[in-house]
Amino acid sequence: MISADTDLASASLLPSKEVTALAAAGFTTAVDLLDHLPKRYEDRRRFDAFPTQPTAASVCLRGMVVDASLKHFGSHRKFYEALVMDGAGGVFGSGKITCRWFNMPFIQKLVATGHEVSVFGKVKEANGRLIIDHPEFEILREDDAESIHIERIVPIYRNIAGIAQRRLREIIHSLLHQIDAGTLRGVADDVEGQPRLQTFKDVHFPEFIERAHEARRRFALEEFFALQLNVVWRRSRYGEQSGRVLGKTTRYLKSFHASLPFDLTGAQKRSIKEILADMRSSRPMNRLLQGDVGSGKTFVAMAAMLLAIESGCQAALMAPTQILAEQHYLTFRNWLEPLGIRVALRTANRDEGNHLEMSGDPQIIIGTHALLYDAVSFRDLGLIVIDEQHKFGVAQRASLIRQGVVPDVLVMTATPIPRTLTMTIYGDLDVSILDEKPPGRSRITTAVRIAPKQTDVTKFVKDQLALGRQAYLVYPLVEESETLKAESATEAFEKWKKRLSPHEVGLIHGKLRPEEKEAVMRRFREGEAAALVSTTVIEVGVDVPNASVMILHHAERFGLAQLHQLRGRIGRGGHKGYCVLLTDGKNPESLEKLKVLEKTSDGFEIAEADLRLRGPGDVLGTVQSGLADLKFTDFLADTALLREARALADKTLEEDPHLEGIHRNLKSLIQDSDAAARLPSTA
Repeated sequence: MISADTDLASASLLPSKEVTALAAAGFTTAVDLLDHLPKRYEDRRRFDAFPTQPTAASVCLRGMVVDASLKHFGSHRKFYEALVMDGAGGVFGSGKITCRWFNMPFIQKLVATGHEVSVFGKVKEANGRLIIDHPEFEILREDDAESIHIERIVPIYRNIAGIAQRRLREIIHSLLHQIDAGTLRGVADDVEGQPRLQTFKDVHFPEFIERAHEARRRFALEEFFALQLNVVWRRSRYGEQSGRVLGKTTRYLKSFHASLPFDLTGAQKRSIKEILADMRSSRPMNRLLQGDVGSGKTFVAMAAMLLAIESGCQAALMAPTQILAEQHYLTFRNWLEPLGIRVALRTANRDEGNHLEMSGDPQIIIGTHALLYDAVSFRDLGLIVIDEQHKFGVAQRASLIRQGVVPDVLVMTATPIPRTLTMTIYGDLDVSILDEKPPGRSRITTAVRIAPKQTDVTKFVKDQLALGRQAYLVYPLVEESETLKAESATEAFEKWKKRLSPHEVGLIHGKLRPEEKEAVMRRFREGEAAALVSTTVIEVGVDVPNASVMILHHAERFGLAQLHQLRGRIGRGGHKGYCVLLTDGKNPESLEKLKVLEKTSDGFEIAEADLRLRGPGDVLGTVQSGLADLKFTDFLADTALLREARALADKTLEEDPHLEGIHRNLKSLIQDSDAAARLPSTA
């Protein structure tokens, strides 16, 4: 028997060549390999029937290679082609599939005529033949009848360089029968209900596919418990700190409210009350302001900053882009200049005051990442607002927080996140939700158009420009791509200049220098440019009230939440808005996605649909959301599991608040190195 932490190099379990290959991939102990869970399973008790037409999903086929050869295309490029016929043991059916591998000459050493194979991939049609390009494959052998590779549910793993799929399966199967079950311990063993070794057996070599799912769910519970334990730990430690009491007087806030030509929504007023209560508490504020596109987060943030500066400290707002920072700066200056508030802008490209003669330090500093640098000195930073916080890394947020002394923190996002996931990402924050839109927002008509005539699109845009409106013409690419069949913004710009003449057309994308982007946006904002050809650089925060038309080209290439964000750039000035989603209509899944936007403008409903269609990993952007290392993102939609993990974490810290007693073995799960988990001390 071997223990879970047995070093593969010292146990003489494997040939040195395999030990080296595994170590290079990060697998050094027995449990490392057991934690390498299958990415999928093939039910080799029964294979799929050979298809007679292209398939939307991948299929798993068993057949015989009856012909194979190396072929050429172009002057110097090659591909290897194998014809696989439906049949096993020499008994052939009528089905056949051509498998191709491009620029992979080594395949010819692995796949040859006479081999019985299992192939997995999506079937397409080309020149009258059914084809799978670059299929996953495995050579089946005569001695497989009693093996772990056939006549059962077979695990398929992510490849490890130097270890063949069959061999990896054999190594893991061997470990499962040699490992000491007593050395396998989970972080939530008291609620798991069965020996951990059996869970590993179920996930790697399940008797039924349902057993594999249940085993994965158990491992997901462990992972989510560790995640939630950190969330509850951070929340508890944050609450133990002694912060500063702000917002005792509200003269600035009342004057600001009285100066508005409109009333705040009920949701805005409710959120301001929640923020005021936080700021008046000695516990430092750590709040998320989550609001749909156009729900008025900026005015709520402005109210919070007025409460801070009336208490004698400074407030800072950090935005992810220069365009957004400048937009905020102009908005703040417009509303707060009459109150005598000193506002400054700090970006990598600009450093200016509010065009008033400042009699002292700026009270509100708005900027980009430039706020993190030493060149920006704060006198007494008491409130930090971070806009579109998911665009910043953990270390960047913590760096700004450290420039104050236990400052209150308000983070904002206009990216609706499914309510079922808020507890996972923002579980250590108090949450305020803006679920109403201010008056004056116009209705936006959204329509999906499949391969329309360009003349029709141009006429529609020109008709709107003739009414005095402005338009965004959005493309997924900056420049032409050799691999993606989609028109780029740069290509389209030259065409739109001719189509919309004599109207001025601008071009903006992320590769322009900051001063170039600023000049283009200024001309569009001031109405000198009637249309703006753009990439998604205008996704967040761009506010041009007269813009009422958005034409999204190759809309299928954008995510649902991103499309919703882009749509939020129009209809902000009272004019009826039109959002047109152009697509080739070839992908049914993409059409289903786009139809969601036709049906609803509710960001949270759209977020739930995005979660269903794309999965949590893609929806959240796992790197910036702090979930990059999660193995079980597919279970993030399992609300019951998330709640079970949270309840278990709450119970654990209620029983042992500092993990120094009965749960001290769990202290190692706390990621104290996470800068976002701690605020600087008051010393």
